[in-house]
Amino acid sequence: MKYLGLAYFTPEKFAAMEPGDVKDLVSQCPALDEKMRATGKVLVSASLGDLDSWRTLRPRNGKTQVTDGPYAESKEVVGGLFIIEADSRDEALRIASMHPAATLGEECGWAIELIPMDFYLAQ
Repeated sequence: MKYLGLAYFTPEKFAAMEPGDVKDLVSQCPALDEKMRATGKVLVSASLGDLDSWRTLRPRNGKTQVTDGPYAESKEVVGGLFIIEADSRDEALRIASMHPAATLGEECGWAIELIPMDFYLAQ
């Protein structure tokens, strides 16, 4: 079974942190990311670009309307994603718990949402 992991953060909390604290927090991420990837179960792992560059496309009056993103206005936004292929939900949870947003960053609102998914590859 494949699982989509969405890594959330709270931009206002992140922006309120001292630059040195941000640097310390971010410096811990590569080792945790590598530990997660070393399981051999992570198919995709990515950080998402700066929120100012996001765009949302919607159908409007028979045309595609492009507006600034993100799509949903919320206190928390997705900052990264990963896809795990696991033999069980417990295995997926164990692997997802290695992600930095599941172990660090309480002060900036980090969190992980793990979602089972149907997955089809384009031919």
